[in-house]
Amino acid sequence: MNLPLLELLLALLVGLGLGLLLRRRRDRNLLEQARGEAERIRGEAERIRRDAERETKRLLQQAEAETRELIGAERSRLEQEAERAKQLLEQELARTRQTFQAEFDRTREDLERERQALREARQELRRDRDKVEVIEERLTRRGEQQDARAVKLDELEERLNERVELLKQREEALLEREAGLEQRIYEIAQLSREQAKEIVLHRLDAELEREKAGRIRYALERAEVEAKRKSLNIIAQAIQRSASEVSAAISVSVVPIPSDAMKGRIIGREGRNIRTFESLTGVDLIIDDTPEAVLLSSFNPLRREVAKLALSELVADGRIHPARIEEVVQKAQQEMQSYIRERGEEATLEANVVGLKPGMVQLLGRMHFRTSYGQNVLKHSVQVAHLSSIIAAELGLDEALARRAGLLHDIGKSIDREIEGVHTEIGANLGRRFGEPPEVIDAIAWHHELDRAETLYPVIVQAADAISAARPGARRETLETYLKRLEALETIATSFPGVEKSYAIQAGREIRIIVEPTKVDDASAVLLARDIANRIEQDMEYPGQVQVTVVRESRAVEYAR
Repeated sequence: MNLPLLELLLALLVGLGLGLLLRRRRDRNLLEQARGEAERIRGEAERIRRDAERETKRLLQQAEAETRELIGAERSRLEQEAERAKQLLEQELARTRQTFQAEFDRTREDLERERQALREARQELRRDRDKVEVIEERLTRRGEQQDARAVKLDELEERLNERVELLKQREEALLEREAGLEQRIYEIAQLSREQAKEIVLHRLDAELEREKAGRIRYALERAEVEAKRKSLNIIAQAIQRSASEVSAAISVSVVPIPSDAMKGRIIGREGRNIRTFESLTGVDLIIDDTPEAVLLSSFNPLRREVAKLALSELVADGRIHPARIEEVVQKAQQEMQSYIRERGEEATLEANVVGLKPGMVQLLGRMHFRTSYGQNVLKHSVQVAHLSSIIAAELGLDEALARRAGLLHDIGKSIDREIEGVHTEIGANLGRRFGEPPEVIDAIAWHHELDRAETLYPVIVQAADAISAARPGARRETLETYLKRLEALETIATSFPGVEKSYAIQAGREIRIIVEPTKVDDASAVLLARDIANRIEQDMEYPGQVQVTVVRESRAVEYAR
């Protein structure tokens, strides 16, 4: 657009110049013609010439001014357009630079991830190489050990052959000696051969019986060790086959969502929402193809319940981002603490136990989420508290103290997953920390080990605990079936010779047998326990296992007068 305008201006200037030249030529011609005319016309021609020159100058000045104005306006317009083009170019350059920077950042992140994956792969390869070296070293050592064992076996075989020869010689000598002793017995005892043989066989039977009992005891010990080893393998295989169903039943909570589109919002951009949720709650959030539902997986029921409350509120609210997740999780944790405290207060009211410190009430509430062999531990503790109170009243002891001991006897189970140790030891430490009476601490610590108890309250709590955990009907049995099973156990035990009394205890999980010490010795007690256990396995049907305990006791009583 600028070049045509310049050409137009140049053409105009050229036209004006040509016009002036043509006019001058015409003026000259007129002058020449005028010279031929009269002198009169010369003056007029001179005047006309001067007028023409003035007009030409005026026209030239006007054309020059107009040209300068046009050139200035065009220059301003061109400068404005150039400025706008420069701004557009700078903007486009900035956008291009930003796009290039973003692409460069993404490429660098991808490269960094690939480098990290390569480092991890190298570390894994290094670990595999170390494992292979360790395995090769173990195989080398095993080969050396087997070679050494082969040498030892050869030596043992030679020694065994030597001992076999020696035993043959001794056997021949013993046979000769036995024949001489037999003849001498006949001469000394004045017995017939049949009578002496009967006496020897009777003694031999007794010795064989004792030896058999000793061998059976040794075999049982070896079988117990071997069975324990094999049972671990069997349990491991069983866990591998069925752990998924069991784990899903006890460690997974299902949270419904309005639609599958919510799953993407729960995951968040590049997974930031789900990572924040899992790090704050300590629970695995599983998002799979299950329609309109997500799964929360954890073996800790408290964390799983907090995560369920938080996720339900996030789904209902619709605002899901890391800051909101942190806020909702904190709120859910506070609500869970309030819920736990309420459950603890309800338990203390139901058990009629007063004066517990808030920390102990909070620990009681945590037991609401703990089960033991399918039984809720908090409800079980309340039952034990009531039963302990009744037993203490019958014995003339402090009922309130017995209720307190019964309610708190399993308090260690509330935190036994966070602290190392058995629940009795943990519970006793908690009782000391919260200033519980010595009788209550004694019951908590030793209700499973009565021989170390210092008061009667552990005995009371142990009895109430057994009643609550193994009461008739706990395993869906009727009272009649339960009693018949106990009677059958006692009947089988008393049918064996030498048994004085038998007692079925622990809801039929143990049969305790008292034998006559003059008829059953220590070696025979092992055989008797085994025979009774075999008879129970053959003749009865029962849940779990039955422990057979044979008690042999000798007493010597004398009176000083």
